[in-house]
Amino acid sequence: MALVRTLSLRAATLLGVLLTVLVLLVVTLGASGFSDRILTAVINEEIRTLRTAQATQSRDPDALEAALDIRRGELIDFYDLNQAWWQRMPATVFRVITLDLGDARTIRSSEGSRQVSDIVLERLPNTVLLLTTSLMITAVIGMAVGVKMATRVGSRIDRIVSFGAAVSFALPAWWTGILLILLLSFNFNLLPSGGMYSTPPPEAGLARFFDLLKHAILPIITLVLVSVGPYLYSVRTMTLNVAQEDHVLVARAKGLGEGTVMRHHILRVAAPPIVTGLILSLVGSLGGSILVETVFNWNGMGRLYFEAVAGAPDEGLIVALTFIFTLLYVVARFTLEILYLLLDPRVRYA
Repeated sequence: MALVRTLSLRAATLLGVLLTVLVLLVVTLGASGFSDRILTAVINEEIRTLRTAQATQSRDPDALEAALDIRRGELIDFYDLNQAWWQRMPATVFRVITLDLGDARTIRSSEGSRQVSDIVLERLPNTVLLLTTSLMITAVIGMAVGVKMATRVGSRIDRIVSFGAAVSFALPAWWTGILLILLLSFNFNLLPSGGMYSTPPPEAGLARFFDLLKHAILPIITLVLVSVGPYLYSVRTMTLNVAQEDHVLVARAKGLGEGTVMRHHILRVAAPPIVTGLILSLVGSLGGSILVETVFNWNGMGRLYFEAVAGAPDEGLIVALTFIFTLLYVVARFTLEILYLLLDPRVRYA
């Protein structure tokens, strides 16, 4: 019962974080006047479009302006611009919490839907394929090489890999992507330079799926190159002290194989911080990489956020995406609380 009560308390705390982030976002958009400016711009654009469409059909300019004024008033009532921002805030927060994400004002899905949920569900699998795949590759390389480096501190291979990790950390993602496009796409013509499908795209089926994978290879390589160094060095640092502890020396003195020592005496003890970094990086990857997705013309979550902010800002989509990313973080944090109990027997909630 104590465990359930403690986990429930932590879940409630994380939900409080989620609500606080959402309220702060809505307050920032409202108090800064950003929300009012966005809504006013949306209304003005719709009135301008309506005036252009009706100008060729109406012979009475005064009647046209009167009709446009009526329509403007209807839009002001629809967007609640006749109320102060703080009066609109509770309704906005409630709609987002109940996952009533509403409609985007400037962005559409490939099917033409304006619903935020449809747009997000269309973009999310693209980001999962691209960024989560690269993260898994990075994690495997980082854990395999990082643990090995921790047992050979100061050796030649340790210095070489550390130098490579520093270079990887210093590589800008956009520059690496452009360089790979020049080398592998333009010079050697091995991989597509961007996009998600060929032109024209293959029909539905395995051909379409493999065409998608072919276009994903280059951005995945880019993300692995710029992320493997920092993660590898982080794993090395986390396992370095563990590899030098007495219980590891005793295990080697008993004649245990190096693989057994690494798995059961080094990785098991260092697992909680490693898993923490991996889970939080996985959640962060779902937010997308704006620069990489832009360079490779990849329609993912990161590029969606950029489109919602750039150009004509879409307030509803910005709030919805921020809520979704924060919700994923809260779920990941609560998952970690449970994983700690399984990975580290020293952790006990009382």
